[in-house]
Amino acid sequence: MAAVSGALALSALAVPAAQADSGVGDTTITKVVVDGDNRLNVGVSSPKTIKVSVTARDDSGIRGADEFTLTGPDYGYFSTSRPTCTATGSTTSTCTASFLVDPKVDYLTNASAGTWYVDAMVDAEDGDFIWKEKAGSFMFQRASQLTVNASPEPVKKGKPITVTGKLSRADWESLKYRGYTGQSVKLQFRKKGSSTYTTLKTVKSNATGDLRTTVTAGQDGYFRYSFAGTTTTAAVSAAGDYVDVR
Repeated sequence: MAAVSGALALSALAVPAAQADSGVGDTTITKVVVDGDNRLNVGVSSPKTIKVSVTARDDSGIRGADEFTLTGPDYGYFSTSRPTCTATGSTTSTCTASFLVDPKVDYLTNASAGTWYVDAMVDAEDGDFIWKEKAGSFMFQRASQLTVNASPEPVKKGKPITVTGKLSRADWESLKYRGYTGQSVKLQFRKKGSSTYTTLKTVKSNATGDLRTTVTAGQDGYFRYSFAGTTTTAAVSAAGDYVDVR
């Protein structure tokens, strides 16, 4: 615990003081993308290399960019590698860098999940530049898992089917997955031969993240649970469980 506390304290001290936006000339940042869709989810074991792309414009073209910094709740802080800028036109470039998230060594706290921001400084060919705090935002989320089991299999038409499952999410502090309580999860069905799921009902996860409901057997097909996600937790859908109706 002492080692963890010390690491967190150092992390907090490392966060740079907030700076006002500044710049010279007509340099602008037009787009910021983190991990492809501005939704980054992290589990409890595997490290992930995350790409950050910042698109900027200046009438003289873009020369380069400094390392991007990423800040979030509970003193959350990461810094990227040195960006590589690639021109997409005479005035516009996309500068790309990466950083590594490793839940086993970064001492993430659960409170760090939520909305994070990217700070960026970009230089133009004519000496213009822009420094922008919160140039873009993204969701830094705890990874989630969802299971489903529909039984009995096979079942007679008109008889009840019990569908159970469990919704859990990454606990970054214990490095385990734990039940996510009190969440609305959709029970969905896809009939045999179809590629489309339809929602049958919404079920609440209990105090341990477990799900349970019943439906009436009508036709062959797949049942699954689907969770839309929250600000702090990633969306997830279980693989469909096939039921043979006779």
